[in-house]
Amino acid sequence: MRIGIEFVPDKPIEKLLTWTKLAEEAGFDNVWITDHYNNRNVWATLTALALNTERIAMGPGVTNPFHISPALTASAAVTINELSNGRAVIGIGAGDKVTLSGLGIKWERPVSAVVESIEYMRKLTQGSKAKLDGKVFKVKGAKLAIVKKEPVLDADGNPKMKDGKPVKKGPHIPIYAGAQGPMMLKATAKVADGILINASHPKDFEIAMEKIKEGVKEAGRDIKEIDVTAYASFSIGESREAALEGDAKIVVAFIVAGSPDVVLERHSLDMDACNNVRKLLGEGNFKDLPGAITDEMVDAFAVVGDKDQFIKRIEDLAKVGVTQFVVGSPIGPKKKGAIKQIGKEIIPHFKK
Repeated sequence: MRIGIEFVPDKPIEKLLTWTKLAEEAGFDNVWITDHYNNRNVWATLTALALNTERIAMGPGVTNPFHISPALTASAAVTINELSNGRAVIGIGAGDKVTLSGLGIKWERPVSAVVESIEYMRKLTQGSKAKLDGKVFKVKGAKLAIVKKEPVLDADGNPKMKDGKPVKKGPHIPIYAGAQGPMMLKATAKVADGILINASHPKDFEIAMEKIKEGVKEAGRDIKEIDVTAYASFSIGESREAALEGDAKIVVAFIVAGSPDVVLERHSLDMDACNNVRKLLGEGNFKDLPGAITDEMVDAFAVVGDKDQFIKRIEDLAKVGVTQFVVGSPIGPKKKGAIKQIGKEIIPHFKK
């Protein structure tokens, strides 16, 4: 089980760097930086992290192909890979329709856009010429000049040859798809190295895994090729009560309000209570919002509690196929303390 962590670049980069270095020391495998135009730029942030860390993998969690071209994302990722000595990853999803509309950007064919972007970026990051006659992208011929290709070696360590010449290939930068709906899950399972799923409950992953398995079967892939990732709202403390202090309930409120009824019903949540949360959030009534969040809502959409609760939840997720668990916002009432606690009490359990 890989353990990652998510940071939102709404704080000064110096603070994000402090948290990331602390996460690296604590034993986290990945750091994911969210990409929203109204926060600090994701690639500038990742540059600072790449230059000041040594081991932890890093990338956008997630960017999208609508507000930035996949070609520019590929170029940025190759640059981060160079600066970090091979630690770059890419997370790409369809983006938020409301936000993109506010920017005057059309949100069309999201599934095709993500799948085509993955294929497009993989060609570019490996130093190949990309040609694509897709539903969204029409690429006549694009290639990155900065990719350094190395000889491909066989099992005995000898260069592979083709037409009398050594086969060369650029570095492999893993590309993850941010996926939620059934169509996106199935389609991206055919092409992605990993899938980032905004969920934390085994019930949601049981359903997601069905679509992922359909996709890999159609593509003739092995499901072990895919890093299935739970991108979870998370708050740890010495007790559940301590973990609920801070913003945990506010984060859950946004998840409840944004979830379709079918998801709320899947978790047997009281619809009147959920609609009340939507109402309070729509009114901007943050004073009464925490009191409207039930324990059932917290358990359905977040992992909140002490180390034992977290270990059990992650183990339950592993049983249904999750291979990476991302510690998402708010992480804990006090971020530094939470990162240290996870490194001391949780990560060692999964690294035995």
